[in-house]
Amino acid sequence: MERRTLIKSLVAAPLLGSLAAAGNAGAAPSTGELLRPARLRRGMTVGLVTPASNAWEDEDIRFAIDVVKSLGFRVKEGEHLYQRTQYLAGPDAARAEDFNRMFADPEVDAVFCLRGGYGTPRILPMLDYGTIRQNPKVLLGYSDITALLNAIHERCGLITFHGPIAAQNFSDYTLEEFSKVLVRAEAPARLGEAPPFEGGPGRVERRNRVTRFRGGRARGRLIGGNLTLMCSLLGTPYEPDFRDKILFLEDVGEAPYRIDRMLTQLWLAGKLDEVNGIVFGKFTDADTSGNTFSVEHVLRERCAGLEVPVVRGLMIGHVDDQTVVPVGAMAELDGDSGALILQEAVVS
Repeated sequence: MERRTLIKSLVAAPLLGSLAAAGNAGAAPSTGELLRPARLRRGMTVGLVTPASNAWEDEDIRFAIDVVKSLGFRVKEGEHLYQRTQYLAGPDAARAEDFNRMFADPEVDAVFCLRGGYGTPRILPMLDYGTIRQNPKVLLGYSDITALLNAIHERCGLITFHGPIAAQNFSDYTLEEFSKVLVRAEAPARLGEAPPFEGGPGRVERRNRVTRFRGGRARGRLIGGNLTLMCSLLGTPYEPDFRDKILFLEDVGEAPYRIDRMLTQLWLAGKLDEVNGIVFGKFTDADTSGNTFSVEHVLRERCAGLEVPVVRGLMIGHVDDQTVVPVGAMAELDGDSGALILQEAVVS
């Protein structure tokens, strides 16, 4: 019964009714043309959507709206913003419809995701890639939103942005990184450096250290995000092209053996041999109890045979102080200093 209901809602959804025509029109991978959305300015309208899971309570959604407004933007709510279906923010068709509408709406200047969770891979076949390509806008989010960021860049050539969700307060660091990339459009710009730390005798930075697994310098366009989601795209029509890219990865709540398993999957699929460099962000809340390797051991061992720069520890992932990484932008990775340097302005 639930499956029949879903099919009916898919057929009836206004923007999904033309799915066969619009979806097929945007089904081909990007032709190589790079699309840069407009930079963010105060007074712009941000479309707020929930393409994965929803917040637990409605007040959390209202909190997210207030966060976006505090940045100087007007907010346009997705029609199904408050829906919930178990661990999803409403049916797949409803979430996809909200997303498509925001890109089709000329009054909406950018699209922010309220949160991640789970569910974005389920709506990838329902997105109107042709309309997205014709209406390039800033798309911002992380975690489960990784699937959207990479699939849309691959299909449309649009630079997308791995960065804070709406349902979080921005630390001073996060706001500065957000502004540097999306408002001021700085280039070159160093991404994800450790926040300032006041050291002294007997007191040095411990929490945000950068580990240099392999030195050297490399250039390439950025792809990546959440490790679990990057693995979930393998073998699908939405798998990104790993060749000559700088791959960045992060995750949360994954034990070292699960991180090992997913990196091994990327390795066995030949993806780690295709990239020009690897940046590991934060792997937070990893369960290291019991008989286990450490996260550092897993990352180091899995990349030991690679001949590209590999670093760990940049401010990418499920952390309060968080950078913004543009998926599709040209960057340089300096494995000797542990720096990731954005090489071009990513918004117009």
